Amino acid sequence: MTPFYSARHVEAAVPPLRAYEAVRAAFVAHACGEWTMQPKLYVTSYPAGDFRAMPALGGGHALLKWVTSFPGNPARGLPTVTGLVVLSNAETGILEAVMDAGSVTALRTGAAAALAVETLGVPGGSAAVIGAGVNGRASARSLKAVGRDVRLWDIDGGRARSVAAELGVGVASSREEALAADAVVTVTPGKQILLPEGSLHPGQHVSLMGADGPGKAEIAVEEIARTRIFCDEWEQASHGGELAAAVEAGAISRDDVTELGAVLTGEAHGRQSPDDITLFDSTGLAIQDLAVAIAAYERAGELDLQMLGL
Repeated sequence: MTPFYSARHVEAAVPPLRAYEAVRAAFVAHACGEWTMQPKLYVTSYPAGDFRAMPALGGGHALLKWVTSFPGNPARGLPTVTGLVVLSNAETGILEAVMDAGSVTALRTGAAAALAVETLGVPGGSAAVIGAGVNGRASARSLKAVGRDVRLWDIDGGRARSVAAELGVGVASSREEALAADAVVTVTPGKQILLPEGSLHPGQHVSLMGADGPGKAEIAVEEIARTRIFCDEWEQASHGGELAAAVEAGAISRDDVTELGAVLTGEAHGRQSPDDITLFDSTGLAIQDLAVAIAAYERAGELDLQMLGL
């Protein structure tokens, strides 16, 4: 029998700080060549949305995540992100667990956002999250877990206030106030440029979490070129992330971009000056999902899990 982890089980098994630690370790393991993954495969159904297949191998386990991104779903009362994570034993190939993909995705997205802030941002500075959806909520939780003073803003003020009250964080009075924070995390559908040219100030950091596919953008290409640029993984980011438009326009090249894992292992520099403007482009990596899935699986004995006859 194979255990099934619902969203409730995943969240109970992996609190934000544990997800943060697991995702950090995964970035390091991938940078060292110990964990591997193949490119994310998109199966598109535009303009409605897309399906994504994401495999990874590491830590004695193999993973496949089949996940969706359908931005119009909330208007229908449906979640944007749905799907399943399948975890297997890497030595025997035996299926070990099946998990709700939305909760795994939210945990690793929040963890990556906070990890970039802590690694590249000004130590101890203020933080703001723009977007109070599932992944914005997860990002605010993660930032709070690592000790940041967090404010939340959303185009739906009621949702921002509700999520902020639930998490015990502040609410920004305006989008402009949120964008002025020392560290800004953007978690939007990527339909609108939040950061036009000249908008970021010296010393600021921005983690761009929303624009993870073709046609999406949260920052102007000209503003990307003003920053010190970091990403989760170059091949993925340069083809399907926030950086793709800047690469296509010839505004940046591979030499302008540093992978976060290289900073964490000490192979590359992160912030070098208090006045640096740092940017992190997150496209979401299967190794991050693997890290969270393993962390959940390790807590299996403590959870009341449903068993599947697979």
